[in-house]
Amino acid sequence: MVKRISLPGSARAVKGKPPELLRNAPAYALCLPGLLYFLLFSYIPMAGIVLVFKDYNVVDGIFGSPWTEPWYNNFRFFFTSPRVVEVTCNTLLLNFFFLLTSLLCQMGLAILLNELRVSSIKKLSQSIVFLPYFMSWVVVGGIVYSFFSNEYGVVNSTLRSLGMDPVKWYQSPQYWRTILIFTHIWKWSGYGSVIYMAAIMGIDPSLYESATIDGASRFKQALLITVPLLKPTAVVLVLMSIGRIFFGDFGMVYGIARDNGIILEDIEVIDTYVYRSMRVTGDFSLSTAIGMYQSLMGLVLLTLANWAAKKINDGVGLF
Repeated sequence: MVKRISLPGSARAVKGKPPELLRNAPAYALCLPGLLYFLLFSYIPMAGIVLVFKDYNVVDGIFGSPWTEPWYNNFRFFFTSPRVVEVTCNTLLLNFFFLLTSLLCQMGLAILLNELRVSSIKKLSQSIVFLPYFMSWVVVGGIVYSFFSNEYGVVNSTLRSLGMDPVKWYQSPQYWRTILIFTHIWKWSGYGSVIYMAAIMGIDPSLYESATIDGASRFKQALLITVPLLKPTAVVLVLMSIGRIFFGDFGMVYGIARDNGIILEDIEVIDTYVYRSMRVTGDFSLSTAIGMYQSLMGLVLLTLANWAAKKINDGVGLF
């Protein structure tokens, strides 16, 4: 006679209990809007990637347009361009400095805000540094123009008042990489610091109490406790940034430089170059091919960076 054994995961073990979907229905309902968003705007549009291998025309549509011959024809537009190396280097260089300055400034700002002890001043400071995040790049471009306008800009007016010669900023491309980096810091530091502040709130207060008893100053506590415990958060944010390192910030570059061909020589990224070229050619297949190239390169770099991060940081990575 064989004795029946009831396994923990069997139907007999969970008899009388509702299905997991019903038990956690409120949690799944909260996830539903986010799932629908990504389904509608991220996954369903991926079908349009077929444009990479199509000779697209509006009459036949995406799936009715003929296949291009040869299959890599749409990639030739970008890779045979005389500016391919220049715009790719601009994109990588700017994103590298954006990544580095974001890491340092956002983490540093979060630690400084956390050290404020007066609640009203702390809330006011958080609101002030967070405000630029809500401004569009068109508005930011207007602010930048008010500072660097050749005739009436704040910077040139200050230089004239000091007896110095004004600078023709919009005819001097060598300055604009630095201007973009500082603009990026000003706009994104407050937003990014919120993530680090949330991580700081999760640090056990007893660690700071023990450090205080041992005589550690606030600076040493931040350096030896806060910064090391923020490392996993920093690794995840850096890896997410690396995944888009081949994508230039179109809104920032075009919102500030617009169609000024002089300053675009040094700061034009892949996205603005493709956009400006599309206005001439009107070929959607070409832009889709470049987007696929950017995505694939970002995926490769993200995978390598995640592997390196897990090796260096004892398994701490994005996936």
